Amino acid sequence: MIEFNRRLEDIPVYPAASTYAFDGELVKLASNETPYAPHPQVLEAVESQLRTLNRYPDPEKSLLRKRISERTGVPVDRIAVGNGSVELLLAAAEAMLEPGAEIVYAWPSFSIYPQMTAKSGATAVTVPLTEAGEHDLEAMAREVTAATRLVLVCNPNNPSATALTPAAIEAWLAELPRHVAVVLDEAYVEFSALQDPDDSLDLLGRHPNLVLLRTFSKVYGLCGLRAGYALCPEPFRLAVDRVRQPFAVNALAQAAAAEALNHQDEVERRVEQNVIERVHVESELADRGLETTDSQANFSWVGLGDRDEDEIVDGLARQGVIVRAGSALGEPGRLRVTYGTRRENDRFLSALDTLL
Repeated sequence: MIEFNRRLEDIPVYPAASTYAFDGELVKLASNETPYAPHPQVLEAVESQLRTLNRYPDPEKSLLRKRISERTGVPVDRIAVGNGSVELLLAAAEAMLEPGAEIVYAWPSFSIYPQMTAKSGATAVTVPLTEAGEHDLEAMAREVTAATRLVLVCNPNNPSATALTPAAIEAWLAELPRHVAVVLDEAYVEFSALQDPDDSLDLLGRHPNLVLLRTFSKVYGLCGLRAGYALCPEPFRLAVDRVRQPFAVNALAQAAAAEALNHQDEVERRVEQNVIERVHVESELADRGLETTDSQANFSWVGLGDRDEDEIVDGLARQGVIVRAGSALGEPGRLRVTYGTRRENDRFLSALDTLL
């Protein structure tokens, strides 16, 4: 029998959304995708690359890094681009973690974080969220030791949807030792009402151990192509590039992401629509006696009280509505529900009514 690395058994399976056979329109509210298609000019940029697929993509991601630099003001040599932000997280783990090293993060948080320690052999130090579902920064700081290499802060946090202000994060950053790399995972930052996305960019110049991690999968609507980026110290970029396979970001993803950055008006429109749907969904959930955290993202973290989580999730699926179970994300007794279109959200609420 063939043999595998002993560490394989310790690597948790990423809890991807289940796909259910359903005879009708499936409402997908499980993966925090935007319900809106990419901007038409983004689709044109993708189509323009189709006849060049016999060539490898640009290994330096030159155009995309240039556009990100123009958008953020961060020099090109401090921008790393990945096959989704997840690839950059896993590359950071490979480059920075090893047995004896420690990584600190809140829990529940992004489900890929436990893979970083399992694959590297490092030790995970997890800190519970507060009762409000927020990061307890003071408690996280107390866990930092000489062995700590990485601290992760998902802001807004997935799955609890809560966020902290850049001012709160900066005050905390100032107290951490400089040997620790802090990754501020901002996959949902465009949705947060607590800051402008540019606000946290100012932290980079004052904290040389800070990495901002962002993605094109959420507000830009490019989940299907996978592109993310890190705004980071140059040594961090060189390290993650060294441990990854060459040509990691395909040509279509590079073209789509570069063009998407030209359409910030579309980003603003989607954020505004997200706020409208968030108010609608959370108001309706409150009328049904269901509590939610203070969402600063494109999804709600819904408490079910004494109701059976499996019955709710399965019952919704039987009606063609897919949501994510809290038990798969680190906190049983909850649902994570992405905001879709008004019609999709009302389908969810109607299906939920049959189960409550």
